[in-house]
Amino acid sequence: MTAEIRTSDGELLSVRLKKVEKRRRITAFLLAAPLLFFIIFTYIIPIFQMLGRSIDNVELHNFLLNTHEVIQEWDGSEMPSEDVTSTFYYDLKNAVENKYHGKIATRLNYEKGGFTSLIKKTSRKLKDFDENGNFLDQFIDVHKKWGDIEYWLALKRGTDKYHYRKYLMAFDYEEKFDGSIERIPEKKRINVILWLRTIFVAVGVTFCCFVLAFPIAHLLSVLPTRYSNLLMICVLLPFWTSLLVRTSSWMVLLQKQGVVNDTLVSLGVIGDESRLELMYNMTGTFIAMTQILLPFMVLPLYSVMKTISPSLMRAAKSMGATPFHAFRKIYFPLTYPGISAGSILVFVLAIGYYITPALVGGAKGVLISNRIAYHMQQSLDWSLATAMAAVLLIAVLIVYWLYNKIVGIDNMRLG
Repeated sequence: MTAEIRTSDGELLSVRLKKVEKRRRITAFLLAAPLLFFIIFTYIIPIFQMLGRSIDNVELHNFLLNTHEVIQEWDGSEMPSEDVTSTFYYDLKNAVENKYHGKIATRLNYEKGGFTSLIKKTSRKLKDFDENGNFLDQFIDVHKKWGDIEYWLALKRGTDKYHYRKYLMAFDYEEKFDGSIERIPEKKRINVILWLRTIFVAVGVTFCCFVLAFPIAHLLSVLPTRYSNLLMICVLLPFWTSLLVRTSSWMVLLQKQGVVNDTLVSLGVIGDESRLELMYNMTGTFIAMTQILLPFMVLPLYSVMKTISPSLMRAAKSMGATPFHAFRKIYFPLTYPGISAGSILVFVLAIGYYITPALVGGAKGVLISNRIAYHMQQSLDWSLATAMAAVLLIAVLIVYWLYNKIVGIDNMRLG
């Protein structure tokens, strides 16, 4: 039997070690706690709130709670009964008295267009209603739209506490009042186009950054330190300039009367009447985004290339390999961690880019992030905006998951 080892004060060594280890864990947690709480309150909680808002309709549900309970018994095959219309009258009257009928109008308008003006006009006429009369007829007298059963069906659906319809709209689908799911009219289909365009731009910019960054990173890794440091400053210089300033500079350079076109005309490459269209299209978006995101590809590549010993290439050549064969079989595979890390970094940044596509790309360069901003700031359809943002978040998480499966997060080299 092994003898028990004790410390100088008579305590068991195993017990003392457990106490020391516990103190170290507590100390480590306390040191990391500020950052942990910061991430939770500024990142995790807002994300869950965003996900909740995409399906949340609690506010309107509470505004018209009595109407919701009564209207669920209506099958929607014919105009609603007096019980439904009278309950809605009292709920709307209460909303007018408490001044939240405007919110009801806005939220119901997302279910069916025309509800904003309908609710507002009805709210002004409520004082003329006869509470002993037929409420449906009085609603129709205020506005003929109340005689359209689809508005009552929209009211019934719009008072649901939670729904997933915004996720359907994010992909140009809609749920009909009978529960069927159909694509929206062709003239209104824009979201799928924007999703495909966003993926195309993100992949294209990532590829362009890789093509340009690989020789730059290689040059930085083989040059003497004094020269490579000078070139590294040039690579990092864009980080010292505001993104808005850099984007505005590209607008000056790429416009039809800009520096690029003037230079090409002065050199005789193109005629003055055939200046290139480099602004407000995908060409300008690709050029500007590639230049802005290029450092995010250069740095991971450089960090990996710097660790590759030149003797490996010399050894391959000494064994009869051509420079190209040695590069393809030895050097290039060793740069995979840098390529993968730079690619995922650039791709994730590009897929959510907002300012540059909006300013340089114009209408033809609008991406899904610009559409999200539109619904947040102009249409005020926050549920649809958060649904689209949630889809974008899920797409990014899937990319990370695939990266971890194929390459492995442990192999990521960012600098």
